[in-house]
Amino acid sequence: MRKMQPLGEIRFIEQIRRGSALSKNSAVELGIGDDCAILRPDPNYEILVTTDFSLEGRHFVRNRHPSQSVGHRCLARGLSDLAAMGAKPVAAFLSLAVPSSMLSTKRGLDWIDRFFVGLHRLGDLHRAPLAGGDTAESPSGRVLADIVLVGSAPRGRSLRRSGARAGDVLYVTGALGGAAAELERVLMPGFRMRPIDITGHPHLFPEPRLAVGQALLRRRLATAAIDISDGLSTDLAHICRASKVRAEIEEALLPIHALAKQFASAKALHAALHGGEDYELLFAASPSVRVPRRIAGVPITRIGLLKARNSRQPFITLIDANGGRRPLEPAGWEHFSSRSFMV
Repeated sequence: MRKMQPLGEIRFIEQIRRGSALSKNSAVELGIGDDCAILRPDPNYEILVTTDFSLEGRHFVRNRHPSQSVGHRCLARGLSDLAAMGAKPVAAFLSLAVPSSMLSTKRGLDWIDRFFVGLHRLGDLHRAPLAGGDTAESPSGRVLADIVLVGSAPRGRSLRRSGARAGDVLYVTGALGGAAAELERVLMPGFRMRPIDITGHPHLFPEPRLAVGQALLRRRLATAAIDISDGLSTDLAHICRASKVRAEIEEALLPIHALAKQFASAKALHAALHGGEDYELLFAASPSVRVPRRIAGVPITRIGLLKARNSRQPFITLIDANGGRRPLEPAGWEHFSSRSFMV
């Protein structure tokens, strides 16, 4: 690992600014370079803000995850939150802390460069420019990234978790369990990072469903929505709590990702129900609404129904292919629990 003159914060920020200059968005009046960014949103729209951490050792492993993937995933997490509410991205803000040693070696600088390649490529695709942020030296020796996404949606129209009603039909986009299956491969002994195509990698390069979310809002198809970041079981429970309903989902209808299907059937089902980080959309729609099989080229699958809350019935019921019914407990990602740690 070749030692170099430390980059220094001013040059580090200038390097980030140069890479961000290619990302344009008409709502960003002033980006990186002053004490604050200036945004000029449409007055007929409301502003939505979300923030997500990406922590080395929790959300990625530096010697396992390609740095381009880390940058992509850092931004994708926030974009998926905007997608769940039907919003369009306006701007991104990144606070990044790295060990000082990374700024004095070619390997460290290359890692940071590729991180921003991944972040900017996804940002350019969805018109989500990096408009500002902060940098710091990480005292822990680990990379810490906090992304803030600003989006917009027509006033009073954004999709929420609380709008579903008993009788509504449940749908998901895409396929489930692929991210959990690919993560298992990444963490296997002997895994080596290689240059890879960003398509077909649900864990390393998830695809936030922004066009789907915007279509659900624009066409008034959904009554409630959430992105599947913590696992179907956990995120469905969030909708049930917010909307004061219970859910019944049919195991046979679940669209299981091809990567997860390589597992034994029980493990594949577990990945689809609880795996998390698929960043698909789970949404409810009135039974009177015709929901197409594809939206913006993404498959849409009906997986169940919402029912009136009943204290004698489970919060979520899973119905198997033979009609057997059993309670489904939320068992996806949960911070501050033993299963929330990747390593």
